Amino acid sequence: MNRIIVSVVLLPLQMKLWNKYKVTSIPSLVFVDSATGKIVCRNGLLVVRDDPKGLEFPWGPKPFAEVVAGPLFRNNRQTTDCSSLEGHYVGVYFSAHWCPPCRSLTRVLVESYRIIKESGHKFEIVFVSADRSEESFKQYFSEMPWLAVPYSDEARRSRLNRLYGIQGIPTLILLDTEGHVITRQGRVEVLNDPECRLFPWHPRPVLELSESNAVQLHEGPCLVLFVDAEEEGELEPAKELIQPIAEKLMAKYKAKEEETPLLFFVAGEPENKAKGGKSGHENQRESEHRQIRNIITISFKDDMTDSLRDYTNLPEAAPLLTILDMSARAKYVLDVEEITPAVVEQFVGDFLAEKLKPEPI
Repeated sequence: MNRIIVSVVLLPLQMKLWNKYKVTSIPSLVFVDSATGKIVCRNGLLVVRDDPKGLEFPWGPKPFAEVVAGPLFRNNRQTTDCSSLEGHYVGVYFSAHWCPPCRSLTRVLVESYRIIKESGHKFEIVFVSADRSEESFKQYFSEMPWLAVPYSDEARRSRLNRLYGIQGIPTLILLDTEGHVITRQGRVEVLNDPECRLFPWHPRPVLELSESNAVQLHEGPCLVLFVDAEEEGELEPAKELIQPIAEKLMAKYKAKEEETPLLFFVAGEPENKAKGGKSGHENQRESEHRQIRNIITISFKDDMTDSLRDYTNLPEAAPLLTILDMSARAKYVLDVEEITPAVVEQFVGDFLAEKLKPEPI
């Protein structure tokens, strides 16, 4: 009996910790500052493996410039020092030839790299290989016009993996000119913005649910506002409704140097997308992006909105305001006649204060 009681009591706390520290797999070891609760090291298993004697304890985060320090080179064997990255936006690209989604993303990223460079931005990518042999690394790197950490420098590659807590590939981390993280979702941004008009892809308060960003639904609790959208642009009023609340929450946690505990989405398939139609003006690059999104996304059907409703067993009503917590397999559905900014803010506040009763997904 005691064992059953302990399990029931601990489960919500376990889920809360999983969400807080963005745990996506086990085993996972996260080091935190006991005084502040802030993350000291997200990828503790790698740290303990690489520093078994604890010589670098407490394993706090180091600046990118310090971790990447050393020679970098291009596929023509031209070498450069990491100081050449100063004043540049930097993409840190974790990838490998044996990974099909990685190869698909690399093809798109090569074109994005060209567009960004030609637009006049100071931008560079550093490839951090997860290949299984130097031969595979050389073959894969021959397709890339950017820089790489030498494959032989396993220690530096491992330190970069630890620095950003890499748990899967492909991963593209975008850094600002000071070496601070702009977004960990570079992969999603590249696929959603083929012309790179929004570069350097600062986080947006509200996202439109799509094939490529649906994977973020599994990274923590998400508020999703479902609406009817039969034409392009009809999602804008929904975004405007929840954007002030999302911006306020982002600003609050940015000031605390913490990750926002809730992502915001609007969901509603425009008619031409819901019926599977494509614009007659879709060019080759857009077509390639669409195909790659299909490879990389989680296994939802073509209509993302209907798929999400089916997966989470949500009613067909619209508008419908929900908070989905995939890792806890829980949902919170707001039952009101009218959704207003005040209603949304109250809903978010009650969720963060743990006042809402979850329903199972």
